[in-house]
Amino acid sequence: MNRISEITKRDILDLFRSGIDIDDFLDKKRVTYLYFGRMEEIEFIKRLYDLKSMPSLYSRFPDAESEIWQHTVNNDDYPLCWVFEDERFHLQNGSDEVYLKFLCEIFHPTVRVEKGYWKEFLDEVNRLLQNDGYELYPAEKISNRNVYGWRIYQPEEKKMFIPYFLRNEKAIKEKKIKFTIKRSARNQIYQLLERYNDIYQETSETGWHYNISTSDDVFKDMRQFYTPKCFNEQKQYVETNSLQDFIYSSTPYCVMDAIEFFEKYNRSNDFETQINEILKLNEFALKLDNGKIVSALDSPIKNTRLASIQEAGLKELLQEANTYYEDENLKIAVEKLWDAFERLKSYYSPTLDKKKSINRIICDMSGNKAPYKELFEEEFRELTIIGNNFRIRHHEMTKTNIEDSRHYDYFYKRCLSLISVAIQYLGNGVMVQ
Repeated sequence: MNRISEITKRDILDLFRSGIDIDDFLDKKRVTYLYFGRMEEIEFIKRLYDLKSMPSLYSRFPDAESEIWQHTVNNDDYPLCWVFEDERFHLQNGSDEVYLKFLCEIFHPTVRVEKGYWKEFLDEVNRLLQNDGYELYPAEKISNRNVYGWRIYQPEEKKMFIPYFLRNEKAIKEKKIKFTIKRSARNQIYQLLERYNDIYQETSETGWHYNISTSDDVFKDMRQFYTPKCFNEQKQYVETNSLQDFIYSSTPYCVMDAIEFFEKYNRSNDFETQINEILKLNEFALKLDNGKIVSALDSPIKNTRLASIQEAGLKELLQEANTYYEDENLKIAVEKLWDAFERLKSYYSPTLDKKKSINRIICDMSGNKAPYKELFEEEFRELTIIGNNFRIRHHEMTKTNIEDSRHYDYFYKRCLSLISVAIQYLGNGVMVQ
């Protein structure tokens, strides 16, 4: 796929060649950052390319590695950021996937200079990429440091965020969702929220400086939807501004709201990880995922698995399917997921035709062991039959209608279970060109 424009690539190249301006108190200063970070340039490039198997531009060198060493280590006479414009590396005119993988490597913990301006450059790269529909994001961690992958950029929708209690109000009233929170678990949640309950200064319209806490903002956000209340010693449900009283003595569903609102002000993997550890420790079938408390029994595709997909079209369909599923639009979620299933089957095309592409995926999944190969072949076949017989796609008028909306959940989860395993075997993240 080729969405990234020549303009964006030129702008990103200019960042690494010329630097960026950042705020420095009341002034601005220009800072620079080497794309190969704390490594030697040739060392960085070898993380992505087999230089010994690539040709040299000059006949006197046997391969690209010898040539690049001569001009970046021995003589150091190549221009800054030359690799972005060298056609052998397919960064200027190649696929988006190759270019994005290169950018992700720039910000890898092994490469980047932690005390340098890598975060500022990452933000600026993302600002430019988002114009063309991509972004870099923390997909996993190594030694508690973010490892970045790429994904389709999906701007936050303009519709208002609805907290957990109101999103699930109908299911709670019908007792389809029902849980309690033990005192010990409430204490763990409160202690964690209190650690993230920062104090910071704001300025009023009249120039008055005042201090405000994260919990102040959380309660203000809640009041857009309801008055925060808790049970007092007389068992009366009364209004409160106390975070401690709210967590210890409000309904369990409102506690989930507090977690979601706190996450809004503490956008870090650490907060999400620690909350989920508490929920898991106390055997809740819930987890915090991308700002929302959701069922831990559902199986969306994890960021780490999405990061391994090196084909933008497949990644986009899976992201869209997951978004529609979270919004409970199961009909469209199933349609997007089945489109992803069909795209998955052609992952290795045009090098391999569709049938051979499927066979390679199945062989990789099964390790060429007959019982597993037969199992996955049967599942690919069965899902194909379902897609051919039922009206998965809304425009296919001659198929069997899905009349019970609950069946969409079955179709979604069955197809997702195969896809979520299959994508872990896709050439170890390397596409066949």
